[in-house]
Amino acid sequence: MKSIVGRKMGMTQVFATDGMQYPVTVIEVLPNVVTQIKTKETDGYEAVQVGYEDKKEQRCIKPELGVFKKAGVTPKYELVELHFSDASYKVGDEIKADIFEAGEIIDVIGTSKGHGFTGAVKRYHYHIGPKGHGAGFPHRSAGSMATNGRCNNRIHPGKKMAGHHGDQRVTLQNLTIVAVDVANNAILVKGSVPGPKKSIVVLRSAVKKPNAKVAIKELVNYSKADAE
Repeated sequence: MKSIVGRKMGMTQVFATDGMQYPVTVIEVLPNVVTQIKTKETDGYEAVQVGYEDKKEQRCIKPELGVFKKAGVTPKYELVELHFSDASYKVGDEIKADIFEAGEIIDVIGTSKGHGFTGAVKRYHYHIGPKGHGAGFPHRSAGSMATNGRCNNRIHPGKKMAGHHGDQRVTLQNLTIVAVDVANNAILVKGSVPGPKKSIVVLRSAVKKPNAKVAIKELVNYSKADAE
């Protein structure tokens, strides 16, 4: 299994040489610097801790500076633990976008957009009530919460009601990498991925299809076409 940390930059579209269009999400993948190696002997599990995106020292608290100075790397904004099936990295190594290639099937993990406290209509797509002025029903409220049969004296746990909407860890599985641009530190993923723009996401090998690949047609290189 391979993993890397990136930042969602937004969506666009690219075209193949035969005219086929791919809707893609652009993931900025700056080099991930290994800051710590987790082992079963010292931590009880195996993982690789990486730092993403450089950060000024004056913006760090002392515990953070201690972690980075011990690893001998510059301070980073994000510290994320990644899992590899055969990790051979050492502290200070860089993990770059070239660990993936076009056509690979991956999973993308991110945090969904937060919507705050929302009603049941927006949160769970309930039908609204009658719109007439004499209806006597709050137009965007949930309907009857009565239950059938026994135990009809309370609202049962799990009932879909108003509450905190979004801002949850989400994993989208079996997405396809359309292109990997190592020079510009970017990976293009077909379709949408969780979270708002500029949010941190983790790209990993697909759990359900670890070795699957899809044929991606050659993309139009506009810089080359303009030069000609």
